Amino acid sequence: MKALFKWVLRITLALVLAAVVVGVWKREEIQRLLAVNSLFSEEKIVQNFSHMDEAFLTANLPRGNGPTWELPYGPGFDLPEGTDDWIEDRAVTSLLVMQDGQIRFEEYYLGTGPDDRRISWSVAKSYLSALLGILLDEGAITSLDDPVVKYAPYLTDSAYETASIRNVLNMASGVVFDEDYFDPNSDINRMGRVLALGGELDDFTIALKDSFAEPGERWQYVSIDTHVIGMVIRGATGRSVTELMTEKIVQPLGLERDGYYVTDGAGVAFVLGGLNFTTRDFARFGQVILQGGEHDGEQLVPAEWIKESTWPSAPTEPGKIGYGYQWWIPVGAHEGEFLARGVYGQYMYFDQPRGVLIMTTGADRKFRDPGVNEQNVEMFRSIAQSL
Repeated sequence: MKALFKWVLRITLALVLAAVVVGVWKREEIQRLLAVNSLFSEEKIVQNFSHMDEAFLTANLPRGNGPTWELPYGPGFDLPEGTDDWIEDRAVTSLLVMQDGQIRFEEYYLGTGPDDRRISWSVAKSYLSALLGILLDEGAITSLDDPVVKYAPYLTDSAYETASIRNVLNMASGVVFDEDYFDPNSDINRMGRVLALGGELDDFTIALKDSFAEPGERWQYVSIDTHVIGMVIRGATGRSVTELMTEKIVQPLGLERDGYYVTDGAGVAFVLGGLNFTTRDFARFGQVILQGGEHDGEQLVPAEWIKESTWPSAPTEPGKIGYGYQWWIPVGAHEGEFLARGVYGQYMYFDQPRGVLIMTTGADRKFRDPGVNEQNVEMFRSIAQSL
């Protein structure tokens, strides 16, 4: 009887412990879901965008032990008329203007500061484009015209079965994906809940079955296309995007602070929007792109890839904004004018002939209002031309 009592006691303690463990796990899961549901609320959005590691699982992008790439300060200048109103209207949280490798203007707003690691949102797509260009140059990927299933066979029987790498780079996969951030039942918001609840983005992507056009036929911005690029990279190399991004891009840049990726429950990087760096560290990457992929005597990103990927090769509508390989080309752009763009006001703008890079972060809840992107581009052009 005594032995039976001890056995029952052990079982009871084990069950209690298991309940505690499950309770903690569920509490963390629920906390992440609640954080996601209030991520863009007016009273929390600025704070949230500097602390995404409090709402999601993450993976570190260590800067390494190398020296910091010092960004020298050049002469100041007067911002164009109307900039102050634009900063307020667009809920800008940081604005950094560089010319010829020197910081000409740097300021932080709405309680943010230079040490804040801000969420990039879709600016992260352009980082992934650079990484893919490096791997293509190294021979890990044979051709942009290879089908994605060559490297990511799990996509067989999905809507991506006949798409090529070039198609997904161009956002021309033809896959049905609702990108409405204001519809709680849209695909982009369902994907956000998968992240919050520790699900797997590969499973989410494989489950997409519907297409609205043949691959390469029509352009439509489909963020999940970028996740497929990540799947291709992982399949081609047998390594994680986090590891490759750290080795090939992050550590050679001489950043001030470690960065981090938001990840899913399997530790897979949220490559379509999950990068977090300081504004100056975003600018270090931008400066490498601006100067043709070279830094400190080393060719980090192939110059030809930068030229090719920032060319408007996607089948966008005539007279509309152009798209390359995960880079935007504004209407009326001159050669060497392009940008990376993320929701809620994240931008990395390039004017190569003028040697100008503009990095801005924001918390603009009206970013989808008609004409906002065009107004932002015109402001960047005005700043560049006033230097």
